[in-house]
Amino acid sequence: MKIILKQDIVNLGEEGDIKLVKDGYARNFLIPKKMAALYSLASLNELEKKREAIAKRKEEKRKEARSYREKIEAEELTFKVAAGEKRRLFGAITNAHIVEELAKKGIKIERKKVEITDSIIKILGTHNVRVKLYGDEVAVLKVIVESNNEKAPAPEVVVEEVVVTEAEPVDESAEV
Repeated sequence: MKIILKQDIVNLGEEGDIKLVKDGYARNFLIPKKMAALYSLASLNELEKKREAIAKRKEEKRKEARSYREKIEAEELTFKVAAGEKRRLFGAITNAHIVEELAKKGIKIERKKVEITDSIIKILGTHNVRVKLYGDEVAVLKVIVESNNEKAPAPEVVVEEVVVTEAEPVDESAEV
């Protein structure tokens, strides 16, 4: 079914785009929620009247994305977590952790826009994380993962001494 989008929809398109989608998706979700309109001559004329306003909104989103990119690339997130001897974390740093830290610094980003190369960070060190903004705008965020324990001493292992004695021979001919 051919539709005209009335707003931006993730993984589908932007406001004003003409898309071909499955009938059920359009009839049961997009049109009832007023996110899209059926492609017709009337809706096409309405779209043409709104073209200029849509273009202005898109330009504003691009400017906002550029400013967000500058803010994000200026930031450097540091996580202090527990790690083992081979620089492996006992937990992991996920995109949810990164979004939470950015929110503390006043930068609001959706979790699904944060792309970690291996989907989670499991090793100490410096990692570059991509943040998708609007259109082709992508910011690279520097994430530093440090150990929160300064060479913690290894726990002492206590070994108990066990004395093994020879068992008495069993008399197999004895009745039980």
